Amino acid sequence: MFPTLGEGGTPLLAAPALGRVAGANGVFIKDEGQNPTGSHKDRMSALAIARALDMEATTVIGASSGNAGASIAAYAARAGLQCVIVTTPNMNPVWRRAIEAAGARLVEAENSLDRWKYVERRVTEDSWFPVTNYINPPVGSNHFGVDGLKTISFEIFEETGPETVDAIIVPTSRADLIWGIFDGFRFLHERDLITRFPRLYAIEPFSRIDSVLRGKDYRQSFEGRTRQISIAGSTVTYQAIDAIKASRGGVVVVGDESAAREQRTLARHGFYLELSSAASLGGLRQLIDKGEIQPDERVILIASSNGYKEFDFEQPFLTPD
Repeated sequence: MFPTLGEGGTPLLAAPALGRVAGANGVFIKDEGQNPTGSHKDRMSALAIARALDMEATTVIGASSGNAGASIAAYAARAGLQCVIVTTPNMNPVWRRAIEAAGARLVEAENSLDRWKYVERRVTEDSWFPVTNYINPPVGSNHFGVDGLKTISFEIFEETGPETVDAIIVPTSRADLIWGIFDGFRFLHERDLITRFPRLYAIEPFSRIDSVLRGKDYRQSFEGRTRQISIAGSTVTYQAIDAIKASRGGVVVVGDESAAREQRTLARHGFYLELSSAASLGGLRQLIDKGEIQPDERVILIASSNGYKEFDFEQPFLTPD
């Protein structure tokens, strides 16, 4: 059984009016919010849960405070597996309700490190199947699941052809998404199916990857505060650095105030995105201002999640977990 809920096949939408606002002629939105649970995480969950079934696991576990948890819970329910999501006390009640409605059990921990320690114990002592990272320093989510994100690249290729696009802007935390997109385009490039490799730009709410590219050790902790919960967190993975360097891309820091403005701008053009996704538009503006993206280049913004699950972007600042 492959536990599909109809993930993938999301639209790539031209947004010329939005492009004029940002100062670019060719802007497209890859709307991952149209996946079954509203984010790109569904592409990962489908393959990770399929692997759990192959291994005859009875319980899957993941550390998440948002989209990943809701997605894992839904796909585990589809497959008839038990599911445990390890979260933090400040979890958005909309995500909490979705996870519990799917029959998953929520376990609260104080922070990311404590979440990972709990996951590690259950994996090593009880043989539960891990869908997300539990190693510190982190390495990214279950690689069977991350492979599912390569399909974003394949879908872009199907629509844009061998010349594809010039740049792709990706909301990024521990970099499963940007790595999956990179790996998909690498697959296409190695088979001579594309004539050029898109530059990949990571968007983050405070300097983490940016600090590493400036010389910091990627294994250390990078503290900051943000309401962009889906790309919060104090850690960096090597896969982020590799994808950015190999694609000749870069990283842009977009703060919460800028992301909130861009969220309103996007909504007025028909795209209601999660705050973390909306930050990509702010990143595009910065990249054009700095000359890293030219106005005549074709650029895709990855809308990793829709805004309907967001509880209140004006809520008090939350410390990344």
